[in-house]
Amino acid sequence: MNCPTCNNETETGAQFCGICGTTLSSEEVTAGPEQPRVGFGEAIIRGFSNYFNFYGRATKAEYWWWALFAFLVGLIPFFGEIVGLLLLIPGFSLGARRLHDINKSGWWQLLWLAIIIGWIVLIVWAIKQGETGPNRYGPDPRTTPRS
Repeated sequence: MNCPTCNNETETGAQFCGICGTTLSSEEVTAGPEQPRVGFGEAIIRGFSNYFNFYGRATKAEYWWWALFAFLVGLIPFFGEIVGLLLLIPGFSLGARRLHDINKSGWWQLLWLAIIIGWIVLIVWAIKQGETGPNRYGPDPRTTPRS
């Protein structure tokens, strides 16, 4: 069986994808109760634990807490520049997951190269509330799945 999110071949009878963590079930998964909002510390932990994870979805809070963290690190002279380079890849992966939450491809991040207009579009999308329920990129990160 292949994962519906990342198309990774999974073991027979597996409940979760080993690559992206998507729930693999023949039954339809419905949204359960809403998860508590992601705080500053949790967003940093998720950012580093998903360093190279460009699959799935990320909440608005997770994205903006990470942006604040990256901004504050950037304020530190010299040290901020070095750490800023280390934050580049998880920043892009989080940006891709944030775009997935509004059902857009992570490749839209290339709009950062379109100075001003591209930035405005990406900021508006980052502010936008994600889609309720699962979409083609995975389950809703704001709810607990229940089968």
